[in-house]
Amino acid sequence: MLALIAGTVSYLHMHLLVALHGQPRWVAALTPLLVDGMIVAASTTLLADSRSGNRGGVLPWALLVIGSMASLAANVAVAEPTMTGRVIAAWPSFALIGSYELLMRQVRHTASPARRRPVMSAQPEHGESPGAATSVEPLKRPGRMEHGVDVRRRAWLWAVAHRRADGSLPTGKAIADRYGRHERWGRLVKTAGVAGDFADGGPS
Repeated sequence: MLALIAGTVSYLHMHLLVALHGQPRWVAALTPLLVDGMIVAASTTLLADSRSGNRGGVLPWALLVIGSMASLAANVAVAEPTMTGRVIAAWPSFALIGSYELLMRQVRHTASPARRRPVMSAQPEHGESPGAATSVEPLKRPGRMEHGVDVRRRAWLWAVAHRRADGSLPTGKAIADRYGRHERWGRLVKTAGVAGDFADGGPS
C-alpha cells in the first residue's frame, strides 16, 4: 500500500515535468511508468537472482541505481526552489524505492520450501563411518556453477556426510564454499534438506 501511494504521487510529479517540457499527452502519461518501472524490473531481477543463490549482475544493479536517481531527479525538478519544497517533492520517489525494496526483502526471507515433510534421518547407515560418504561428490572448484535440484541434493548429501563432532550439520557457508556458491544458497540447501525436500535422493 505504501509503495502504491508513493508510486502514484511520483507518477503525478513526473507526468507534470514531461508535460511542462512540451511532450504530447501520451508521452507524458507513459514516461513515468518507464522510470519507476525500471526500478521494479531491476529489483525483481535481483530477487530472482537471490532466490537462485546467485549474486545480482552488474546490469540490474546499474539499472536500479540509474532508475532511482532519475526518479528522484524528476520529482525534485517540479518542486518549489526551496529546501523544504525539494524534500517534499523527493519523498514520494524515496518512499517508493525504499518500500519496494523492503517488500523484496520480505519475499526473500519467506522463500523457504512451502512443502514440509517429516525430517529425514541424516545418520549414516549401521556400521558405516561418518566419513564413508565423502565420495558422494568431488570437490567443486570455486566459481564452477551448476544448476538444478541434483546439485542441491548432492550438496545436502555432502552436508549429511560431514556432520560436525557434536552431530550438527555444517553451516550454510561451509556448504556453499564446497560448491563455489553464495552463502545464501548453502543456507537454502540446508533448510530444504532438513525439511525433507531431498528425501527421495537422501540416504536410507
